[in-house]
Amino acid sequence: MSVSSRRRHGRRRTGGSGNRRTQEERRSQTQARLLDATMGCLVDLGWSRTSTTEVARRAGVSRGAQQHHYPTKMLLVAAALEHLLEAQRLAYVSAFATLPPERRNVEGALDLLWEVFRAPPARALLELAVAARTDDELRPLCVDLNERILEVIAETFGRLFPQNALPEDFVPNMLRGVFAMFVGLAVQNALDDDREGHQEAVLAQFKMIARLVIPDPGDPKTNDTTPEGAQS
Repeated sequence: MSVSSRRRHGRRRTGGSGNRRTQEERRSQTQARLLDATMGCLVDLGWSRTSTTEVARRAGVSRGAQQHHYPTKMLLVAAALEHLLEAQRLAYVSAFATLPPERRNVEGALDLLWEVFRAPPARALLELAVAARTDDELRPLCVDLNERILEVIAETFGRLFPQNALPEDFVPNMLRGVFAMFVGLAVQNALDDDREGHQEAVLAQFKMIARLVIPDPGDPKTNDTTPEGAQS
């Protein structure tokens, strides 16, 4: 084989590999657009009005392309659910990473949580959780949704307060209660965007109480504070 021939063959092999990588990238990008569009539909339209046709339109792909990646609405939603949970996890990690040192206290943590709860991924997950109550096909996908979100919250809490003096068996129930309160506040916020400031007032009062339970890191009361009735 001549040198020129070997070069031509070499270029073809390189081009083929490059094409495969490009195809994989295009596939991932198309799927990401479809999953982001699903999130947008859930937030803007709700579960009942979310359709594969509307998702494809918002994603800017053909119905055939959408069906190629996710043949049914439930397969699309199952993939979107995982996508949303990962987006939720990354939102916590990103918010934690950018939280200034002076805000790495219980007030900063609650502000962080409230910011994440009002973001599109959390709103889409809330829509799925509410819809799953009466949808027999959707419910199995969402049955462990609360626990998976709580795992992320607990992980973030551990990073923010590694030296907290709370009894170990108290923390999970405390976080579960905080989670339940924020879900309720998020439902209210989705309806009125806190026009009257009620959710802000609740959060401010709750932060005052929370500081009694979890003083700022370095506060001498940190090692002396144990919630009443939570003795181990």
